[in-house]
Amino acid sequence: MRKVGLALGSGSARGWAHIGVLEALEDNQIPVDYIAGTSIGAFVGSVYAAGEIASLNEFALGMNWRMVLSYFDVVFPKSGFLDGKKVHALFSMHTQARTFDDLRIPVKMVATDLNTGQVVILDEGNIIDSIRASVSVPGVFTPVRRGKQLLVDGGLVNPIPVDIVREMGAEVIIAVDLNTGLAATRQTVPETAKPGEESSWQDLISGKNEIISRLARSYVDAEKLIRDKIGSWFDRSDPKPNIIEIMGTTIDIMEEQIARNNLALHKPDVLINPRLGDLSMFDFDEAGRSIREGYDKTMEQMERILELVR
Repeated sequence: MRKVGLALGSGSARGWAHIGVLEALEDNQIPVDYIAGTSIGAFVGSVYAAGEIASLNEFALGMNWRMVLSYFDVVFPKSGFLDGKKVHALFSMHTQARTFDDLRIPVKMVATDLNTGQVVILDEGNIIDSIRASVSVPGVFTPVRRGKQLLVDGGLVNPIPVDIVREMGAEVIIAVDLNTGLAATRQTVPETAKPGEESSWQDLISGKNEIISRLARSYVDAEKLIRDKIGSWFDRSDPKPNIIEIMGTTIDIMEEQIARNNLALHKPDVLINPRLGDLSMFDFDEAGRSIREGYDKTMEQMERILELVR
């Protein structure tokens, strides 16, 4: 068979559709040789490359809205509302893989450097840190610092990394576009910040300086108010969109336009377009529908895929 590469696109909760795509390929005995993923595509692609897609499928199908909220690690908002540290727990529950060398299939992830606006390819070292960088939607999740780089969602520069998986050696490229049919100040950090450095008001509270402790307690109280407020934003009985949904939808629309331009330059052999444009950023509890849509849309093109790879 010819070497098959997957370009798994960004798209937040719509990313469960990638599971359906991968299951359709497995059901038809089509091996995957290379994976390039952006944002949620980086996460699902890495779990698959670790050989644990069945575990992720079971987990996704069991999600309800309460579980979705439990993975929101709200922080005092400076560079984002959500910290993204729970990516570690989310990934670790499915696999023991920790570095790119532990994966059975070569994987490259896409992130964006806020300091330069350039694409950053992550393909070595710690997998979880790389996933966290690739999924960090600006303004929603806090960025990830790597040396002098400040990394956020790769969808800002390359939502569907067809060119990257081609450079990896793929002869047949299957791309998954999650942003089809969507409704229509640059951030920096002080140079004194150290890579991997995290601030914790709880650490300050436990300190010996009473003045600092009092100040820290006030920030913890403020953080609790923010956490409670954000929780109220996701009241689904309220028809008005919350600020995070507005930010997410705005970025989705922007990424859809970037994807159109990139796909015109770098055409995949097969383009799979799950129709999930009505799902919002955090509709991860809609996994059943998303997975089915990814599976069905892949099966619609299976005859062509089989012709290409054999």
